[in-house]
Amino acid sequence: MASKAAAVEKLNVALCGSGRIGRVHAANLAAHPGINLAWVADPMTASAGEVAAQYGARSTGSTDDVFADASLDAVVICSPTPTHVQLIEAAAARGLAVLCEKPIDLDIERVRGCRQNLAAAGIPLMMGFNRRFDPAFAALHQRVAAGEIGRLEHLSIISRDPAPAPAAYIAASGGIFRDMTIHDLDMARFFIPDIVEVTAHGANVFSDYIAGAGDFDSAVVTLRGRNGEFVSITNSRHSAYGYDQRLEAFGSEGMLRADNISPTTIRSFGSRGVEAADPYEPFFLERYAAAYRRELDRFVEALQTGSPCSPGFDDGMAALVLADAAAESATTGRTVNVEGALQK
Repeated sequence: MASKAAAVEKLNVALCGSGRIGRVHAANLAAHPGINLAWVADPMTASAGEVAAQYGARSTGSTDDVFADASLDAVVICSPTPTHVQLIEAAAARGLAVLCEKPIDLDIERVRGCRQNLAAAGIPLMMGFNRRFDPAFAALHQRVAAGEIGRLEHLSIISRDPAPAPAAYIAASGGIFRDMTIHDLDMARFFIPDIVEVTAHGANVFSDYIAGAGDFDSAVVTLRGRNGEFVSITNSRHSAYGYDQRLEAFGSEGMLRADNISPTTIRSFGSRGVEAADPYEPFFLERYAAAYRRELDRFVEALQTGSPCSPGFDDGMAALVLADAAAESATTGRTVNVEGALQK
């Protein structure tokens, strides 16, 4: 794949899925100087046609048309989760590189089966854990890796959505741990790759329809690394003050913290209060806009240079293993040992 990518001026890329996240990817693909957005595929043909027309691509309601295009170099998969494995394997059969939104699937055994099927293909595959590419989080990670705070002892991750997703989405999401916490579990592994224990608690404190779906609206997860490090993750499906995304790394020689982001850095001072700031960014589309662009840059770089795609398929599988363990722990009240489970 690397030689094919290097031989063309631009990579011909197809987009599978034209929903909310698909439109984010479409805009970034169309704007990237190293990419030609060739196809937009979605069974919702009106949506696919609208996005394709906006960016000068072809549209189709069937991915068969996409995989029949011999000029294609890569696919970006942001269709519904149950379609991911099928599309990954179809891309592998054609030798196409893949950028796939999380999760790979909600069923870990199906994910393991897909991993076996991909072994012989050897295609470049990147998982869409875009938060690794957020400028603030990435810089914090680099500084931890450089030893600025000594030995990392405790990582604290806070992630709260401004409002819960609609009931239909919640019902099909796989639950808070596989849908929401999975991003934070990948971030935990970004800093501490070798997690051995998972303890989680879930609660229903404000949403009847989330409880009715058998899911939690709030969660707290504690992870333990092989060398004794701790990770604490705090999640909520609502936040009255906006999209709350923070990261803190505490070590033997100090602490590093990445705070929330507002549209401006202006602070207001007056008789009613001081240091009043703009609200936080409204949701992930705005908060992680730069992360999505940097993620795509890294994907293109990997294809052009032949360097490994990271995060890769195994990172996606590991995050799901941890999410499953968190769900089990929250249900049973027991700590779940995942030592060795990530290597299966």
